[in-house]
Amino acid sequence: MSSKSFPLELGFRGVICASFGSTDDTAGRDTGPRPRYDVHFTSANPETLAELRSALDRSRVGVRLVLVGSPADVHAAAATAADCGMLDAEMTLVCDENGPWVVCCGHCHVGTATTAPRGSEVVCQGCGILLATTDHFSRRFGGYLGYAAHAEEAS
Repeated sequence: MSSKSFPLELGFRGVICASFGSTDDTAGRDTGPRPRYDVHFTSANPETLAELRSALDRSRVGVRLVLVGSPADVHAAAATAADCGMLDAEMTLVCDENGPWVVCCGHCHVGTATTAPRGSEVVCQGCGILLATTDHFSRRFGGYLGYAAHAEEAS
């Protein structure tokens, strides 16, 4: 649920500041003289990502996006923005490194949210395989890539 309902007026060209979860850390961000639109979501779920997509579709070239929250939420929103045509240089990502992050299964392509330390093993929520996590980040999937943890031992 958002604190302000989208859509923005057609042709918005300012800064959209979106925060997720318990954090609402966009208030202190200096966006300069550009028009600003603040919104807060509880999480980056399909409904809120559709709202963000709608706002970006109504915006013009030159709009900027600030995303604040857990890595899982921020990266999901950034992947949605990239899918809308936004470039990395047009987005500022501020992640709470203590929040959940996503491991994308290389086998079934399901994302699994976790708070386990990076480099640990995580059970995939899609296919149940034990995944070894990597430092390889996929902007398209909005998470770190994972692979079968003990694949070499199975052969």
